[in-house]
Amino acid sequence: MEKKQLKIESRLAQIGSVEEPVTGAINFPIYQATAFRHPKLGQSTGFDYIRTQNPTRKVLEEAAAGLESGDAGFACSSGMAALQTVFALFGQGDHLIVSLDLYGGTYRLLEAILSRFGVTATYVDTNDLDALERSRKENTKAVFIETPTNPLMMITDIELVCTWAKRHGLLSIVDNTLLTPFFQRPIELGADIVVHSATKYLGGHNDVLAGLIVTKGKELSDKMAFLHNSIGAVLSPSDSYQLMRGMKTLALRMERHESNATAVAVFLKEHPAVAEVFYPALPDHPGHEIQKKQSSGNTGIFSFKVKDARYIEPLLRHIRLIAFAESLGGVESLMTYPAVQTHADIPLEIREAVGVDDRLLRFSVGIEHPEDLIGDLGAALEAAVAEVERGDEE
Repeated sequence: MEKKQLKIESRLAQIGSVEEPVTGAINFPIYQATAFRHPKLGQSTGFDYIRTQNPTRKVLEEAAAGLESGDAGFACSSGMAALQTVFALFGQGDHLIVSLDLYGGTYRLLEAILSRFGVTATYVDTNDLDALERSRKENTKAVFIETPTNPLMMITDIELVCTWAKRHGLLSIVDNTLLTPFFQRPIELGADIVVHSATKYLGGHNDVLAGLIVTKGKELSDKMAFLHNSIGAVLSPSDSYQLMRGMKTLALRMERHESNATAVAVFLKEHPAVAEVFYPALPDHPGHEIQKKQSSGNTGIFSFKVKDARYIEPLLRHIRLIAFAESLGGVESLMTYPAVQTHADIPLEIREAVGVDDRLLRFSVGIEHPEDLIGDLGAALEAAVAEVERGDEE
């Protein structure tokens, strides 16, 4: 059976397993080489120098392209390196339309670095076509979508926005980090470029730093290959191997992340100390129906607001199984305080306008037993409420 006919679970498990023709190694080897011998003048094996191409990285990139239904894949040294490589498509005088609720690192890259090169951005609710139309200018070149957004889990109708973008000759770029190609494939919905912080769910074990880009169309893929090679923020052979190893279990992990996150989100929604839970799997989430339409499942991350900001510090101090740490998507559960960690670079007025305030926590739910996670979180909330109430009495 051809690979393209296999279900995604099989394709993930088989990454690199039939690519090594000499020994038949099930795990594709790490080619820790920076240079490759030419057979003779004017001939190449297809590998010349590691920045341009490496056999281990090539297998990863081809797998990524296939999983996302794209034409070419590019493995980068981090998620931010992948974004920098994509944004290098644009230059002096170009304008981008970008998701309003946005990962702080992406905002920092746009506003603190790309702005110095004459690239500007307008931040809008990308699910609002009227807002998109109002933001479009003569020099607008692309729309950049996070869906779900980080951290408020806002959902954008990918097909709707990509259709609008194509009508106006704009590129559509989608950050698919939170859902991965296992649950969502934006290129199949009309996107031109998909980008991942592969450090997160694709790697899945909090042990490798990586980014991935997937492009659709030969012209765009050729441009991206030129930028990838020229900028040079490429993934090393050993990290490429590590990422492939993580991706082999993606299907199993995403299913467990989703079921765990749903169980914990339902628990928190009923908790008296919690004001709001932001998770697309919940029927009352405003993007629930769009999410069901364009994705086959839900991510393992969600955010919630406690009723009193004073609960935050003791809650983070009392969690035991859950780690108070940045990042997401690993098998271990992590809790983050966006206002002072992942989104600290976004100006206060913008954070508060979209709801990233001092009561918001982001929870990356791991693959532990859900009862243990609920028990840990419940005990921490109870302890936090008790501390605040004691302080009020004193």
